[in-house]
Amino acid sequence: MSVRRPSAGVLAYLTIYVGVPFLGLMCLAWTVIALPVRALLPGRRGTAFGRAGISHGFRLYMNLLRFFGAYHFDTRALEALAQERGVIVAPNHPGLIDAVVLLAHHRNMACIMKTALMRNVFLGAGARLAGFIGNTPPRRMIGDAVEAVRDGAALLLFPEGTRSRSDPVNEFQLTAGAIAKHARAPVLTVLIECDSAYLSKGWPLFRVPALPITYRVRLGRRFAPPTDVREFTAELEDYFRAELRDSALSAWLPHPGVPLPDPGARPGASRAPRESAVDTTHASGAGYPQG
Repeated sequence: MSVRRPSAGVLAYLTIYVGVPFLGLMCLAWTVIALPVRALLPGRRGTAFGRAGISHGFRLYMNLLRFFGAYHFDTRALEALAQERGVIVAPNHPGLIDAVVLLAHHRNMACIMKTALMRNVFLGAGARLAGFIGNTPPRRMIGDAVEAVRDGAALLLFPEGTRSRSDPVNEFQLTAGAIAKHARAPVLTVLIECDSAYLSKGWPLFRVPALPITYRVRLGRRFAPPTDVREFTAELEDYFRAELRDSALSAWLPHPGVPLPDPGARPGASRAPRESAVDTTHASGAGYPQG
């Protein structure tokens, strides 16, 4: 078995013990700004300011990770993403950093997130200013998402509903198809490939990974608005499985009940059998993320 041992050098510890707190402080500082701005700039002007601020802040964080040499980002394909309007952006979800990377590359991106995070001291005020959408109740989530897309935003939605536990993706939920159908909007797929399980589902926040991490993003197929949500969801999931299954970079992730691998394990190591890890709740024809 080929194994990458976690680095115990200064680089790894700076990434975790400086980089992660820096992100937290940056989010907290944005909270202090977002609270009064929401009152002073109501409506679309405040939303535009909030989304642009989040995009710039996350770009700064990505640059910090590059400076430390922690990540080798290949996000050139995302430069074209900045031109997208009125579209649902649907990526796979190997790790927590995925939303950071995508939001960093679009100044007018709305995001569906767990409702509990909308009340989080670090994220809540900024998310509300930016017009982000809580995932409950599902009927309101779909209505708000459709409105955001019709207003010209790019809507970030992870079809798995949570970070991947299965290889290469979890079972997809119906949310993306339901929103695309009601908004009559296309679904633009984004394929994320990474050679580390860092910050995957179950990874402790301050567990030091092997570095550097190679992280590549590419734009995938654009799907037309569906007429049959279930058929569309199955086709979307099959597409991601086919595109990611043989990827040389995709990190292997354990199925539920199996301990996380050694932080440095390479994709060539033996893999746990694929198994869906998402419970899907249906309401108004759509599943919504559970966490």
